Amino acid sequence: MSRSAIVWFRRDLRLFDLPTLLSAADDADSAVALFVLDDALLGPSGGPRQRFLFECLRALDDDLGGRLLVVHGDPVEAVPAVVAEFGGASVHVSADHGPYGARRDEAVAGALGAVPLIRSGSPYAVSPGRVVKSDGTPYRVFTPFRRAWLDHGWRAPADTGAGTVEWIDPARSALRVPIPSADDPTGPPLPPAGESAALRRWQEFRDDDLAGYADDRDRPDLDATSRLSPYLKFGCIHPRTVLRDLAGRSDDAAATLRSELAWRDFYADVLHHRPDTARGNYNHRFDDLEHDTGADADRAFEAWAQGRTGFPIVDAGMRQLLAEGWMHNRVRMIVASFLTKDLHVPWWRGARHFMQRLVDGDLASNQHGWQWTAGCGTDAAPYFRVFNPTAQGEKFDPTGEYVRRWVPELRGVAGKRVHSLPDGPPPGYPEPIVDHAHERRVALDRYRRIG
Repeated sequence: MSRSAIVWFRRDLRLFDLPTLLSAADDADSAVALFVLDDALLGPSGGPRQRFLFECLRALDDDLGGRLLVVHGDPVEAVPAVVAEFGGASVHVSADHGPYGARRDEAVAGALGAVPLIRSGSPYAVSPGRVVKSDGTPYRVFTPFRRAWLDHGWRAPADTGAGTVEWIDPARSALRVPIPSADDPTGPPLPPAGESAALRRWQEFRDDDLAGYADDRDRPDLDATSRLSPYLKFGCIHPRTVLRDLAGRSDDAAATLRSELAWRDFYADVLHHRPDTARGNYNHRFDDLEHDTGADADRAFEAWAQGRTGFPIVDAGMRQLLAEGWMHNRVRMIVASFLTKDLHVPWWRGARHFMQRLVDGDLASNQHGWQWTAGCGTDAAPYFRVFNPTAQGEKFDPTGEYVRRWVPELRGVAGKRVHSLPDGPPPGYPEPIVDHAHERRVALDRYRRIG
């Protein structure tokens, strides 16, 4: 008697290197490829990330020959309904270690009753919870985590593809809904979506730009980063694929990229062990830190969000976010420091804005990146780091090309003068909304007053 399975796609929108497919092939003769449009995840996503997801679903459906079953609803109800409709004997997923995903999967497993929910792999090179200290406790600081992560290692990519599983055609399913439209003439343009685009982007970066990565990755004017983050977010490519191609390389570029992937795993591990840090401070001392509130703080936040602060590198970054749904990582740190330590706005307001705007918005990386910059996260000497936005711009955008690209009012200001504007702002560009030196003193004074 033939057995069918359900392969429930989530943050693994690919067919190559997908252990879930091996698990389903071992357990059943055929499988339904399922994706659930879950309002609990779609609601907080923001338009750019939703649109990119929908495009990735279309690409996956094409790769499956039109056999992706998309349904809409609460997974606790939708997944058992698909199992009942197709007589599924098992449901196969990549493990989700996030706060919502872990709760959801436990609830779905309970709702499935005798039908097992089988977890294989995860979106990470090393799944959260695997790398621990010798006493079994989680790491709190990145550098020792990275050493242990490198020592632990990771599996080779799984040998899977379109032919690993015989896919059931769900065309007649009563539960099926169309993939939502990704069209939005007012939204930022999206990167090419799907697994093929992800692999192509990685190959282009590996072959053309990786050699200069260690030296150039902090230069927003050079566009020298991998731009893989949206694809990693939705699992169009797995980090194992990148790490496999870096195997045996000890050069600075390969070591730096491995370290960036370790940061991604580290923040996922932190969130796994401390799910409260998705919304609250990792370091609870900062629960007592004074923040600015009220109408003035709201106006300052809006000036920051619109790129109208009068600090060129900050405004360039915020306008890039509006225009592309993406921002260079060095500039993410600069604008986060400015919001939290110059404007004294709590980090979670900025993190929420990012999650609404970013195509690559990832809860673990976003929230903990913000906390690292704000000083309340996983860092040994955090709060005294207050980025000077003018000095940061001069250092990392030394010719001013990045600022002039995103702030047209400043295109007539030559060279690095575009960061300091010694002759004052040109017509149409605002005066600085704060005095950085003064606000730095305020930030450090507030830090000294917390318990």
